[in-house]
Amino acid sequence: MAPPDDEEGAAVAAGHPQAKGYLPLPRGAPAGKESLEPQNGPKAGSLPVNGDPRNSLAAASGAVGGPQTPLAPEEETQARLLPAGAGAETPGAETPGAEGAPLPRTALSPRRFVVLLIFSLYSLVNAFQWIQYSIISNVFKGFYGVTLLHIDWLSMVYMLAYVPLIFPATWLLDTRGLRLTALLGSGLNCLGAWIKCGSVQQPLFWVTMLGQCLCSVAQVFILGLPSRIASVWFGPKEVSTACATAVLGNQLGTAVGFLLPPVLVPNTQNDTNLACNISTMFYGTSAVATLLFILTAIAFKEKPQYPPSQAQAALQDSSPEEYSYKNSIRNLFKNIPFVLLLITYGIMTGAFYSVSTLLNQMILTYYEGGEVNAGRIGLTLVVAGMVGSILCGLWLDYTKTYKQTTLIVYILSFIGMVIFTFTLDLGYIIIVFVTGGVLGFFMTGYLPLGFEFAVEITYPESEGTSSGLLNASAQIFGILFTLAQGKLTSDYGPKAGNIFLCVWMFIGIILTALIKSDLRRHNINIGITNVDIKAVPADSPTDQEPKTVMLPKQSESAI
Repeated sequence: MAPPDDEEGAAVAAGHPQAKGYLPLPRGAPAGKESLEPQNGPKAGSLPVNGDPRNSLAAASGAVGGPQTPLAPEEETQARLLPAGAGAETPGAETPGAEGAPLPRTALSPRRFVVLLIFSLYSLVNAFQWIQYSIISNVFKGFYGVTLLHIDWLSMVYMLAYVPLIFPATWLLDTRGLRLTALLGSGLNCLGAWIKCGSVQQPLFWVTMLGQCLCSVAQVFILGLPSRIASVWFGPKEVSTACATAVLGNQLGTAVGFLLPPVLVPNTQNDTNLACNISTMFYGTSAVATLLFILTAIAFKEKPQYPPSQAQAALQDSSPEEYSYKNSIRNLFKNIPFVLLLITYGIMTGAFYSVSTLLNQMILTYYEGGEVNAGRIGLTLVVAGMVGSILCGLWLDYTKTYKQTTLIVYILSFIGMVIFTFTLDLGYIIIVFVTGGVLGFFMTGYLPLGFEFAVEITYPESEGTSSGLLNASAQIFGILFTLAQGKLTSDYGPKAGNIFLCVWMFIGIILTALIKSDLRRHNINIGITNVDIKAVPADSPTDQEPKTVMLPKQSESAI
């Protein structure tokens, strides 16, 4: 066994079954650049990988006689990421692969829990600042002397800022790394919170908007990180739970945003007391954000000493010059299952954003003077969703049934939205608490499912890029849904606005059912043990001796 991690304490080495289902590539092919020549397909060198003809499926194995056929998407993924053959030993590897080829050493670092905790906490503060205005929109409307639409924009600016900034943010994550991205997210969140402290005067609405804009930019460097942190730091049996926990921090921040502002800033006619209460909320948020920025700078590392899974080991072994952000984006948009998930995730999460932003207005329409209850209902919605997120993450780690779980949760979210819509005006606030909890359990619980499903069907593309695009879709749908539902709520009542969301969620169910499940990352981690094998004769470019390269057949995991 390799020596313990000097920087992190003793790393817990993970056991690995012997990889099955393939033989190593010919000797002389560099690690991370292995490619295979397909049968019955285009000529050697004509099938590019990652958009680069130099990485064609013939590059490592030499010319192969006979007709050729192109590889299926999963086969291409395997060809790009198979471990090096015999003679290309990986330091620290403990378990031999086929023909004695060692697998890379993997281990679980204790530091992963610290990284996850710090990220979850500063994500919490950012989410709190998103919802702190809208849940007491009537109070801030009176204090600043603006319209409700102005207050709604304090929430919608989070969605608006994300769309144009997502591409530079994901490029930064992919090229400059996890630590720098985390520092930017935590630092901008801290700066925005302090700017708000200077806005506690009635004519200074523009200052509070400026601070909120900085917090919305910080969000761009936060929302795409859960799946990246989970993949880089956590093992195959805990990766979905870790992603759900990272998302949980953001959800908990929304819950605290529903709960605390109505308590800290009650609706009072005394402007002096009101300003004092708003200052208390702003300064308290700034102090917490500052502490978390310092902790991020001290404790957040780029990655552990050893990769936590074979999928991560394969990515880390590949040459960095092979990566192209432009090609990665192109590959994602060519991936039809991912495009369908992009739309369905946007619909579901956009609906959640809209309901959260307009909840105060919906409750006050039927329950006058119910600001505190509106906050408590929002808290119930999000806390129930946190439970749903963790349970869904545990379920995915146990079963790996990504599509089935995603579809079932989508259907139950739709049913919850219908029930919430038609019971909101019954006059019994306890019913709204119950239906809000049911809605939140499934709707908010869906968020980590979308992240993890996207990583599976897009591997080996960057987790940050796929998650960033999902969040961009959510922001676009969130803006459109909030504007449309807000208009319908003002003109026709909350029921009309909620029915509008129900129709869109039903469309999302249909599109989710059309997604093909292709669990690429999972198949790498299990060593491709459940696939048939096809032999392809190949000549080694180094010794010209006939070799046999084993190609996995298309996975049967598609549904």
